[in-house]
Amino acid sequence: MAWSATTWIELADDDLTADGVRDVLGPVKDDVWVAAACADRVTDDTTVQRVLLELGLERTAAAVTRAQAAAADGKDALLAYFRDLPADFRLCSIRALLLRRLDRLNTFVELCKAAPADTQNPEDAWEEDDPWAESAEPRLADPPIPLSTFLADTLIRSTCLLASHQWFAAVKLVFDRHTVELWPYRFGVLESIPEHANPLSYRDLLPAVDASTGTERRFDSSPWRPEPDWTESADALAVLELSPEPDVDIAPRPDAAAADQLANWYKSHIDLIISTTGMVDVALALVQHAASQGVPGLDEVGEDLSLLSRLIYDAIQGENDPDFDWTLERWRALEPLPVVKAYLQYSTPDTVAKDIWRLVMPYLFVVESRAERAGQPNPELRTSVLYDYILGIPLQMAASIFEASKPILPKAQRIIQNDEDMARLALSCLYGSGSLAEWTVMSSIFECLPAWDINKDDNDEDAVDTTLVSLGSFVTPSTTRPHCNASDLFIFFRPLPLTSLSRALDILDVHLESGEILSRWSVPAPLRWFLQSNSDVQEQRAWANRMARRAGGAEDKLVSLEDWEWLLEDMLKLTAQGENGLRGAFGLLSQDEALKIFLGGLLSTGNFGIAKALLRSRNTKLSLSAQSIEDLCLTCSRELYDNASSGNYTFGEMKLAFECLDVPPPSERLKREKEFIEATSRLSSFNITSSRGTPLTPIEIRLTKDRLSLVSRVLSSNNDAYKHTEVILDLVRKLGFGGNVVAEVKTLAMLADTALQAEDFERAYGTSQQMVDTVLNLRSAHPDIDSSTVQEASEVCWVACFQLGRQPEFDDIDKKLSLLGRALELCPPEQLHDVLAAWRRLESEDIEARNERLASNDTSKNVKRRKTGNIAPSLRERLQEFHLPSPQLLNTPDAAALASRTFRSVAANFPFSVSGSGRAAQEEERGNSRLLSKGIGWLIGADADFVEGR
Repeated sequence: MAWSATTWIELADDDLTADGVRDVLGPVKDDVWVAAACADRVTDDTTVQRVLLELGLERTAAAVTRAQAAAADGKDALLAYFRDLPADFRLCSIRALLLRRLDRLNTFVELCKAAPADTQNPEDAWEEDDPWAESAEPRLADPPIPLSTFLADTLIRSTCLLASHQWFAAVKLVFDRHTVELWPYRFGVLESIPEHANPLSYRDLLPAVDASTGTERRFDSSPWRPEPDWTESADALAVLELSPEPDVDIAPRPDAAAADQLANWYKSHIDLIISTTGMVDVALALVQHAASQGVPGLDEVGEDLSLLSRLIYDAIQGENDPDFDWTLERWRALEPLPVVKAYLQYSTPDTVAKDIWRLVMPYLFVVESRAERAGQPNPELRTSVLYDYILGIPLQMAASIFEASKPILPKAQRIIQNDEDMARLALSCLYGSGSLAEWTVMSSIFECLPAWDINKDDNDEDAVDTTLVSLGSFVTPSTTRPHCNASDLFIFFRPLPLTSLSRALDILDVHLESGEILSRWSVPAPLRWFLQSNSDVQEQRAWANRMARRAGGAEDKLVSLEDWEWLLEDMLKLTAQGENGLRGAFGLLSQDEALKIFLGGLLSTGNFGIAKALLRSRNTKLSLSAQSIEDLCLTCSRELYDNASSGNYTFGEMKLAFECLDVPPPSERLKREKEFIEATSRLSSFNITSSRGTPLTPIEIRLTKDRLSLVSRVLSSNNDAYKHTEVILDLVRKLGFGGNVVAEVKTLAMLADTALQAEDFERAYGTSQQMVDTVLNLRSAHPDIDSSTVQEASEVCWVACFQLGRQPEFDDIDKKLSLLGRALELCPPEQLHDVLAAWRRLESEDIEARNERLASNDTSKNVKRRKTGNIAPSLRERLQEFHLPSPQLLNTPDAAALASRTFRSVAANFPFSVSGSGRAAQEEERGNSRLLSKGIGWLIGADADFVEGR
């Protein structure tokens, strides 16, 4: 084709071909122009690019030969030559550029073959297992940088880009072919590698120490051209003044680094890897490689990374663990115990012993070694850290460690190798635990402990007992230490000698057995409770009561005789003394007290049939006196009574309270208690209420001081209750007033008053008569008429009679006179005047009524006499009209009562009492009464003035 400058310029890079380059530039005679054209064009086609570079080098070869000949006469001759022939100067300069590009082109071709395995044939990866696939050469992957950029950009920048894409073989190739150019920037290239990359994949790029020099080992160099071109010589470079490649943001380090500098670089890079990625395995691989390459000062870093790697990759991890973000800084800041806890945080009882051996022990060994290297040896560090961990873990985890520390194992295979320390740790863990259900685990720990053959003569039991008393006080909560944990107890147990430890284990054995028994009956206690209650009889008694009562109230409530016999046997076992001289949890209680507590608990559950069977069995262990049994039954019955919500004794707790009294043989006390329950049930049937308006509860009935007030409530709240006199009296007797005449009289008085309020006068009179008879019988049975009982009954009786006797609505004057007569008979002397006044008023009414009847009778008789002619009444008729008082008032020995009866009898029949009318008649009547009162004052025994009312 015809050549022209325009043709070359208009020819696009994509249209260039090898033949086209030769066809266009070959005919051109101007070497400078052709060389410049070849240098100006940069393409991504390796074949075209190679043709351009080779063509350009051909056109510069003659100029180099001429310049090299001129340079033989010296630098000045060369400079003069280039001044005279600037075209050759330009050609030499272009040649140097073309040679550098040719080397890079060769490198680029090679690095395309060094692509990472995971980048080759990515689209054909799914066919790699296809047996019918045609075999073919693997297609080379495209580098992360095109050829044009690789040729035009700085080599260091391109190399860093390759490193960032993890083309490590390509990077090594570039270093091998361009060592001189890249060596000062080696650390910059390494820092371009992603932190998560595996160091083993670029280990050939990592710095190493040359054992012969003690400094950094240099890379081996394999340049493309063993002999540099003349244009690359020092003389030519000085004359040609070739411009260097653009600067990069990487500080050059042309000299080999010292060993400690390499160590510092590795340390900083390790910190960078962990802080940015958290990939401890990558950092560990890096430090291991560094150590293999002779880099010093990385031992501790390697240890930390190795131990941290075990924590992250070997230890059991939890899901969404917030502590997963580990760094070397955080790791180094931790004390040994938190590290151990981190190792075993998610260990299980099945794995904890193995995890200690494979994770914790290597770590503690490293910690001890470091302490020794630092000149601060601590031979107890390993055991103290391990002990602190054991004292703070759950019992089930600790049990696995004790299992792996049994004395029967070889010492080298035991986690806890000291027998005495093992006992101290077990005592601390068990007594420091608040567990109420892990008795099987606790027993398994105890079974792992050593057993010593201690001579009894060497065993100071008093000292041990004193120690245990102190221990009981130590575990008791206080304001300064509300809770005593296992670590606190270990401090207490640590100074104890072997004999004390052996005795403490014997006591622990008893406590564990006692704990299992209490747990079996639903009243578990933490082991520390057995220490606290060791000298506290009140606490032991309270727990025994809980055991006896809660056992029968648990979900699996005891229903069979065998179960209760088992409970009794266990309670007695807790009070008994064992072969080692130690008592159980209730050791301060006597056997008799334990039996009483058991029976009380049995009765409280309502299993009275079982109670009877146990008490009446010939082989029973429940051997109590009859009095004790009766007392317990009464106490239990009253407890059931007090807790009852209803007073009806046909169901619920009240029924149990009633039936409980049938367990022992009958007695008067039991009879009275049963009657009281019956009375309570009857009171409940009347639906009486408390002051709050709610039904009266049994406990309120028992706590009522004046139980007769309950009867009053019944009468006031039930309209017909007063009609059932015997029912009410029976209720009073069962309320505890059996044989109490005063209570009976008060009850009759309330009945009479209630009937009076209901205007049932006949029933009120009948009840009053019954009350009078009761009082009179009492007075006749008590010679001492001034006794408090007689006086109280008489007081109630006369007041009741007085109230009914003066009731205006009660129209039976004879009965009212009889009642007032009884009131006058029974009232004290100072009340005679009031009663007499009422009597006089009633007497006046009676006289008026008789006068009316007499007048009516006289009228009818006069009419009859007038008809018959017989005017005057006969003596017989006059005597029939004369009424005498009832003789029943004359039957008392009381002088005052006799006088009052005499007064009433006489006054009621004196003629002047019925004569006259109006004011004059009334004055005459009062005067006659006063005269009569004065006249019988000696008989009444009272002052006449008082009787008269002055």
